[in-house]
Amino acid sequence: MKKYLIALLAVISLGQPSLIPIASAQSPRVMIPDFADLVEKASPAVVNIRTTEKVQVQQAQGGGIPGMPEEQAEFFRRFFGVPIPGVPNTPKQAQPNPGKPQEADRGVGSGFIIESNGLILTNAHVVEGANTIYVTLTDKREFKAKLLGMDKRTDIAVVKIEARDLPKLPLGDSSRVRVGEWVLAIGSPFGLENTVTAGIVSAKSRDTGDYLPFIQTDVAVNPGNSGGPLLNTAGQVIGINSQIFSRSGGYMGISFAIPIDEAMRVADQLKTSGKMTRGRIGVALGEMTKEVAESLGLGKPRGAYVRNVDPGGPASAGGIESGDVILSFNGREIAKSTDLPRLVGETKPGTTAIVQVWRKGATRDLTVTVGDSESTQSAGKKTETPSANSGNTNSFGVSITDLSDAKKKELNIKSGIEVTGVGDGAFAKAGIRPGDVIIRIGDTDITGVKQFEALVKALDANKAVPVFVRRADSTLVIPVRPK
Repeated sequence: MKKYLIALLAVISLGQPSLIPIASAQSPRVMIPDFADLVEKASPAVVNIRTTEKVQVQQAQGGGIPGMPEEQAEFFRRFFGVPIPGVPNTPKQAQPNPGKPQEADRGVGSGFIIESNGLILTNAHVVEGANTIYVTLTDKREFKAKLLGMDKRTDIAVVKIEARDLPKLPLGDSSRVRVGEWVLAIGSPFGLENTVTAGIVSAKSRDTGDYLPFIQTDVAVNPGNSGGPLLNTAGQVIGINSQIFSRSGGYMGISFAIPIDEAMRVADQLKTSGKMTRGRIGVALGEMTKEVAESLGLGKPRGAYVRNVDPGGPASAGGIESGDVILSFNGREIAKSTDLPRLVGETKPGTTAIVQVWRKGATRDLTVTVGDSESTQSAGKKTETPSANSGNTNSFGVSITDLSDAKKKELNIKSGIEVTGVGDGAFAKAGIRPGDVIIRIGDTDITGVKQFEALVKALDANKAVPVFVRRADSTLVIPVRPK
């Protein structure tokens, strides 16, 4: 009996270890990364940026912070040294030489060294309007920095300090960033330098502006983190912390970083010429909706809808017209309207580009020579709204009249009819209003009142038709269902 017990125990003890790899293979453990070594290596290349401005100092009245108890305000001033936006950083007692310009703290931000000779990348809003820029390293050395250039549209700035053999951060490839990967930020939130926070990438290509597809993260970023690096687990910079979504002014779970690939394209120009030169083709764009796409025969929403074309601009010279939908630029697909300004902007002025447009139910390729963004753009003119009861009234309850040659020239169009009044018919319900100029219905250009009357009578009452309307300096596509 004793033999059998020993044998049974042996089987159990041998069997137990064999079950563990199977279970772990089915449910692998995910380890939270240890950022300590990464932070230790990267932190020396992250800097604190403090800016000052000249202000007229007057006799202080109290030095308090609106909406905050004085005891709490004094705590913030003494412990953190936080400049509160919109509140002068002024002690209670009178400053010396009242009425004379004095240097006062303007703001605090972050930056990081990209070249060992003292070249630093940060946000434009960190240094904009500053009289003096101070850069403090982790070893407490402080330098006055020179602003080499900044670009407000992408919120990128390059500053330089006179130093050598500085630690620098390696740059990663932001195009390879994956949603869900671990990232961390190093910066100076509320002036607390070398603060580290971590999280994951929560989204990519988030549109919050014309020229930047932001990296969205859940890394805790607060005022003062601006300009600091967003790092991957290899210690490479993949973005510059720039914005937060907030209802309170503080972090609420979403932050945005400028992809480092986009940032360096701008920085390379700023450090050599001090400014950013972009390409432009001279179009005003509108968003493509599902209803408009279906009415135009595109199926799903895609492309950049052209609301207006600058007279005499590159697009006009290349044959692009108001009402066109730009589907691709130099072979690169335009998924949404914000894609086009980025692609055109990074194209060198003078470059010849092939632009594919959708017009009247078909695609066509046009050749456009990209211009310079610094060139003068034409301003739109307002049109007078005619009286609501003039002109002929058709079966849809809209009053219309032919356009004069002077009106056509003013609006930069070849033909069309003007809406002088609307009733309660299909056109009015779709949003067409007095003063609008109808230039096209479906694939047919409108040449006059009689032609318009014949066209609308022949429309399918159960099918939405795209009506191209000139309103002020924009061309709109308004789907109208006649029934």
